[in-house]
Amino acid sequence: MSMKSKAELKIEIETVLKILREGLAMHGGNVELVDVEPETGQVKVRLQGSCVGCPMSELTLKAGIEDTLKEMVPEVKEVIQVV
Repeated sequence: MSMKSKAELKIEIETVLKILREGLAMHGGNVELVDVEPETGQVKVRLQGSCVGCPMSELTLKAGIEDTLKEMVPEVKEVIQVV
């Protein structure tokens, strides 16, 4: 099985994030894809807008963004928030 390139993974992840952004935007938030590490399956994102400092942002990150990305892009193993 060949590993997807970083560029291929970024495209797949951005496609999923585009859908997730619609929900975040309803609450004044957003998410930016910062980096993808195909070797480890780590995805780094930056929450933006009203997500910054929101008490629910950790839940949004793990239960919303990470779970959805893992389901839609099997190569994703972990989503990490960066500032």
